[in-house]
Amino acid sequence: MGVAIIGLVVVVGVTVLLVASVRVVQQHQRGVVFRFGRVHDRIRQPGLHLIVPVADQMVRVSVQTVLTQVPAQSAITRDNVPLTVDVVVRHRVVDPVKALVDVYDYPSALLQVVRTALRSVLGGVDLDTVIGDRERVNAALGAAVDGPSGRPWGVLVERVEVRDVVLPESLTRAMCRQAEAERERWTRVIAADGEVPLYHRGGPAR
Repeated sequence: MGVAIIGLVVVVGVTVLLVASVRVVQQHQRGVVFRFGRVHDRIRQPGLHLIVPVADQMVRVSVQTVLTQVPAQSAITRDNVPLTVDVVVRHRVVDPVKALVDVYDYPSALLQVVRTALRSVLGGVDLDTVIGDRERVNAALGAAVDGPSGRPWGVLVERVEVRDVVLPESLTRAMCRQAEAERERWTRVIAADGEVPLYHRGGPAR
């Protein structure tokens, strides 16, 4: 009886250790193993893996592309126009070890870098560029964000895109009045041109 109990305890103990040592890494993840607090060996690829219970801890990191909506930010253009801008950042982890070890909470840190870069980039261009040349602004933002936060943190910033630009209400009204005045001016020019005699427009005299 005693031998049977000991055998049962051994079987249960082995089973518990085996279950505790098995880890599954999904297709969209990579596993980083820390042994007594230090990064151990290679990055674990998708599949079934065994770790040493108690000594090892596995942290799974998603390598999927993530779209992050940056809360609306205020900025001032080079020609001193205040704006409120919505930005979306597309990024993904390319080095799970750096993303875990070299920066604390990289998604939040990335947002802080985007906010700083946004103010810097918009401060270097005028309002016409922000409205009419969005691709140039997006490219400048992507370069400004990917530099300090990309490779050093193991994160690839694929694209930073300005989604919406909100102008002050007073400026919006002034632009609408200017556009309306321009349309009225062209209407008068076209109407006046239609009333000019043919020979004044270079046509044959009758």
